Amino acid sequence: MFAAAPVQAENLRGQDLKTLVSGKRIYLQTPFGGEFPLYYQTSGAVSGDGSALGLGKFMAPKETGKWWVDGANLCQQWPTWYDGKATCFTIEKTGAKTLNWVRDDGKSGTARIDS
Repeated sequence: MFAAAPVQAENLRGQDLKTLVSGKRIYLQTPFGGEFPLYYQTSGAVSGDGSALGLGKFMAPKETGKWWVDGANLCQQWPTWYDGKATCFTIEKTGAKTLNWVRDDGKSGTARIDS
């Protein structure tokens, strides 16, 4: 038996980062179970839907904002989420369809990519 080679984590930036998310759904793992889907449209719009997670008590369950890449950061801005302030993330690709993210406020997590 041969052991599989470990997957090399890859920090993405610029066009590589844009290519990774453009036209894809990214499912963020939530600390209370379930996934939070974000759809990064090729037009630069990003749609989020937390209605299945019961987020309507705390925030608008669905919203569409905008996204862009700035160097090594994937940035997004929503009309009301995060009080309308832009937030940015660094992305580390950990497998063919998995990644780690760190938001500019220090929060971090994992996600999976679906085309």
